Amino acid sequence: MRRLLQPMAALACLCLQASAALGQSAPAGAGPDAPAVTVDAEQLDRVEVAGRHYDNAIGSSDAASQGVIRAELLKSRPALRPGELLEFIPGLIVTQHSGDGKANQYFLRGFNLDHGTDFATSVNGLPVNMPTHGHGQGYSDLNFLMPELVDRIEYRKGPYFAQNADFASAGSTDIAYRSRLDAPFAAISLGGHGYRRAIAAGSTDLGGSLHLLAGVELQGNDGPWTVPEGLRKSNGLLTLSNGTAARGWSASLMGYAARWTSTDQIPERLLGAGRDPGQAFGRFDSLDPSDGGKTHRNSLSGEWHESTESGATRVAAYLIDYQLQLFSNFSYALERPDEGDQFSQQDRRQVYGFSASRAVEHHIGSLPARSEVGLQLRQDRIRVGLFDTVQRQLMRTTRDDKVREGLYGFYAQTALEVTPWLRTVLGLRADAAHFSVDSLAHAANSGRSRDHLVSPKLSLIAGPWAKTEFFFNAGRGFHSNDARGTTATVDPKTGAAVEKVPGLVASRGMELGARSEWIPGLQSSLALWTLDFNSELVYVGDAGATEPTRPSTRRGIEWNNRWIPLPWLLVDADLAWTHARFSDADPVGPRIPNAVDKVGSVAVTVRELGPWSASVQWRYLGSGPLTEDNSVRSRSSLTTNLRISRQLGRWLGSRAELSMDVFNLLDRKLNDIEYHYESQLPGEPAPVADRHIHPAEPRAFRFTLRMSF
Repeated sequence: MRRLLQPMAALACLCLQASAALGQSAPAGAGPDAPAVTVDAEQLDRVEVAGRHYDNAIGSSDAASQGVIRAELLKSRPALRPGELLEFIPGLIVTQHSGDGKANQYFLRGFNLDHGTDFATSVNGLPVNMPTHGHGQGYSDLNFLMPELVDRIEYRKGPYFAQNADFASAGSTDIAYRSRLDAPFAAISLGGHGYRRAIAAGSTDLGGSLHLLAGVELQGNDGPWTVPEGLRKSNGLLTLSNGTAARGWSASLMGYAARWTSTDQIPERLLGAGRDPGQAFGRFDSLDPSDGGKTHRNSLSGEWHESTESGATRVAAYLIDYQLQLFSNFSYALERPDEGDQFSQQDRRQVYGFSASRAVEHHIGSLPARSEVGLQLRQDRIRVGLFDTVQRQLMRTTRDDKVREGLYGFYAQTALEVTPWLRTVLGLRADAAHFSVDSLAHAANSGRSRDHLVSPKLSLIAGPWAKTEFFFNAGRGFHSNDARGTTATVDPKTGAAVEKVPGLVASRGMELGARSEWIPGLQSSLALWTLDFNSELVYVGDAGATEPTRPSTRRGIEWNNRWIPLPWLLVDADLAWTHARFSDADPVGPRIPNAVDKVGSVAVTVRELGPWSASVQWRYLGSGPLTEDNSVRSRSSLTTNLRISRQLGRWLGSRAELSMDVFNLLDRKLNDIEYHYESQLPGEPAPVADRHIHPAEPRAFRFTLRMSF
């Protein structure tokens, strides 16, 4: 990793110097991958009024729950961790139940998405979700994200979009990086609990329309934990681009590595009681100080695009080298009283992918239409295992597998303007999955399997009337199951017989929505939705994995608002309510564990009021059942975060800005996550079913000095 980051750091410095010398001022996000958009004068005025924050004007979306968030808004609010950038997506909450090198927990539309299941994420064209992952199906680690380089976040909810494949039933997001910067910059951040971070990035013109962007990030953090986290993270990006938004190409090299010690969730019964007589156990104490892990993710990707009046073509390919070694202990001494229950989940893989799409403008009879076809191919070559460990030392092998997994998709869709006030989008995608498992520890679990699925999609968009549009969306989606479950015949721990699971599991969704700009300065959207799954994927807290289980149904309401009462003031208010249940008649109960009923977010942003800007955000994560019979529920939480920034003008020959971020401003004792399961502490005579919590961090200050050259 050091060999990769050293040349990246050198190139970043060269870009800083070259950009400063040339006085480069290319528009942010004007890289070749930026889409060409045609809007009428009324729409263009609306985007300007929105102040470079949202591209969600009337006529820009096919669903009320779809949208685009621009870089100007992303830099206005603080984020405790990189993955929290996804909280700009209305109704999505991001937390953490382990160390900062591990993937976040995500909550959306009544899902505890675990670490990414049923929410598909891509960064710079690269998929983030990992199928057949050592820790959980669809594992989505965004810790390699560099927020300062993000140009826009495009999000969609529901299985209504033909381009979206695996894990996209609850929603999906594409995070696009910039290919050029307004000016090179460097920033350094310092905060409590040993937090420090440095980032530098710049872009330069290499002649003609050829551009180079480079960025490097280094970070360390100990956190509030009694056992210091000791996070050490390094991150780098190189992007070479050529051409324009109409025609061009880009290629990117990315490298990321991290190691950390984690304080995992703790049993609530231990708080205040102490492990030894006279010694209290604190919220930030650890039961196994050797928990933690290390990971890396390196990638090479490229894309070519061309847009003309008659249509658009895009071709992309990528290669990812990924590794995770994770050590966890959630049940303490339940299974192995003498040595403890620590286990290691290990994942090493190479991912190969290719995609191509072609869109054509044409007519069906006299009606204008746009049709698109696309091909998406992905293959994962995986070595994945689960091992018993003591203080990170391997003791026994539970399972060790070599897996080859191929996911292949083809889609076609046509958007038709039936009348000036009615548009339709009709789509169809076909997906196939091939699994090959070589079980090195249990030969009976080896084998091959395959599955396929056809998913129709439909959208109707009516309006606008009085700057108001109405939407109807319906579609079928899916998530894949762990490849090992499609061939397994025996439980690797107990030796008991198990049933094989299907490779692909269908979901069905529908949504009624409206979006209005009837009140000047206010953009509101309302969505009523429902989503059914043939088989729910549920997080198993003491095993650190997701398992297929019963069918489920969800329905809910989302109400999102963007209000600009004054040119310098932006108010965001997002509220969501969900009703989530298993749909069978199992007597254990109908509730889906960790399916949160309500979430909300309200943010007030003051933009460039003289040299000052500020933002305050209230984030609400509601209560949810922790057991199927609803006898135990999680506690709701309300968190307040604050950012205040001041432009310092010219300082040391550069433009400088100083920011202060305050997380958990009111210093409330909150929990990021809660589970309910059996565990056993050393000395306890029997297992105890208890609530297990991971506390949210206490109030923390971070100060950032950013200099643009």
